[in-house]
Amino acid sequence: MDNKQLLTHVDHTQLSPTASTSDYIKLCEEGVSYGVASVCVPASRVELCASHMAGQAVGVKICTVVGFPHGYSDTRAKAFEAETAIRQGAAEIDMVIDIGQAKEHNYPGILADIKAIRTATEGYILKVIIETALLTQEEKIALCHVVSESGADFIKTSTGFASGGATFDDVILLRKHVAPEVRVKAAGGIATLDDAYRFVALGADRLGTSRVVRLVQGLGGSGY
Repeated sequence: MDNKQLLTHVDHTQLSPTASTSDYIKLCEEGVSYGVASVCVPASRVELCASHMAGQAVGVKICTVVGFPHGYSDTRAKAFEAETAIRQGAAEIDMVIDIGQAKEHNYPGILADIKAIRTATEGYILKVIIETALLTQEEKIALCHVVSESGADFIKTSTGFASGGATFDDVILLRKHVAPEVRVKAAGGIATLDDAYRFVALGADRLGTSRVVRLVQGLGGSGY
């Protein structure tokens, strides 16, 4: 795999609360130039990005987040947010589970939440963020089974807004315990190209990151 192939696994991400219109336009232009899988933006910026990218003959999708970053929004609010984003041009939805319910081991409640969003996003990619940094090993494994049962397309490690992001051990664990048809997305804290390559080699089909494009450009710096 070379850098060009690596970039096809990247959800090029801008979720900073202080990002401006020009930041999102830059993200879209970089996404098109570098051939990433998607550009991931807040729901309020989906329409802007869809308008900017309209008519461009590329495979770059628009991804957005719902129930972000803590997941404790009402299920109906999450579904409405997802449906609105899809109408405005999003093709991929990254939802956050209710972390409090996970800590209470209310797995039936989490399953019902995910299934409702799955219904609202029928025909589109749904990724489920479980926020691995806040979970025990047993909770991560249990959530692998929940996500597998839900009909979602991906299980995703992190929002990037908790105490930690993706780890190699978490990707190995999720890939081992999630159903074969469910893909894994590693997100948050991917600091180097070597890290990015290793995450893919360990079984991550997508990487949620703001850094990889900059690293391919030969630039460094902090970020998601």
